[in-house]
Amino acid sequence: MTNDIIVAEGLKKVYRVKVPKGFLKKTTKEIHALRGVNLRVREGEIFGLLGPNGAGKTTLIKILTTLLLPDEGYAIVNGYDVVKESRKVRKSIGVMLMGERSLYWKLTGRENLEYFGALYGLSGETLKRRVNEVINFVGIRDFADRLVETYSSGQKMLLAFAKALINDAPLLFLDEPTVAMDPRNAALVREKIKLLREEFGKTIFLTTHLMHEAEMLCDRVAIIDLGRILALGSPQELKSSLKGKSSIEIDVKSDRVHEVINEIRSFDDVLEVAFSYVKINGMDAVKIRILCSSPRTLLPDIISLLIKKNMDILYVNPQEPTLEDVFMHYTGRLLTEDTREGV
Repeated sequence: MTNDIIVAEGLKKVYRVKVPKGFLKKTTKEIHALRGVNLRVREGEIFGLLGPNGAGKTTLIKILTTLLLPDEGYAIVNGYDVVKESRKVRKSIGVMLMGERSLYWKLTGRENLEYFGALYGLSGETLKRRVNEVINFVGIRDFADRLVETYSSGQKMLLAFAKALINDAPLLFLDEPTVAMDPRNAALVREKIKLLREEFGKTIFLTTHLMHEAEMLCDRVAIIDLGRILALGSPQELKSSLKGKSSIEIDVKSDRVHEVINEIRSFDDVLEVAFSYVKINGMDAVKIRILCSSPRTLLPDIISLLIKKNMDILYVNPQEPTLEDVFMHYTGRLLTEDTREGV
């Protein structure tokens, strides 16, 4: 029987921020980042927390790694209470939070790893050996002995990933680990994450807003939005919950998308419609996603409507349900939408 390596019950977190209220006046606004999160992560799995910016992903991971105190609820990580036994939690985990901000730019990559390894109690030949192992594993030998201030954003993220591995912890927390990487380095990190679980037996808690990343890596996924867990299961289980449904993704070049959304909603077989503003080859565009029961029947009518409205169609793709569609089913929005409230 698999053990639960992370247990969270009833976690709540409220941020209080000052916002303008008239001339030279401010008032306090409450932002509910977590609204009673319950979660269990099994030992040996890659567990994904999928949601848009502002959903509560980073707040949850900061509580689980002892960087924030919850306002309500409790969490147990590696058998330790994150509030009462925070030091023991920190010694037993590896953490990558928003990458490059945690690095010392006036040191080399190797010196950063030696410094953080020493904080975990490594020293002498043991520290030297571990630093070399991590450098080789992540593949950063070519720039490990350069000052971090000379690194590209992607190289800094790779070093931050290496830093999370330095203490050889059984449980790794990776917060948006590929967010600033080019496709080549992002693919490299995803392969390393798989190896960490398959060859080294690590448990990995991964936050992402990238649907394909969650589908590719995770044994189970929790979908979070506005501080609440909306659904949890394997990627296949979550997609199977939309059995009998399909989706159509359409990119258009237009600033009048609101004119067609309500008309699309009125079509037979349309279950959900959502859109977000995106950049495509440097050009402003709108991504429309339609969840429906009969895409082959519906698509000609949608295309006719867009042409009638003089909208430039850039891309059309009918497809089987994805985790994007599961998210849209529960929220009526797309994963690319930013839901942050002033923070």
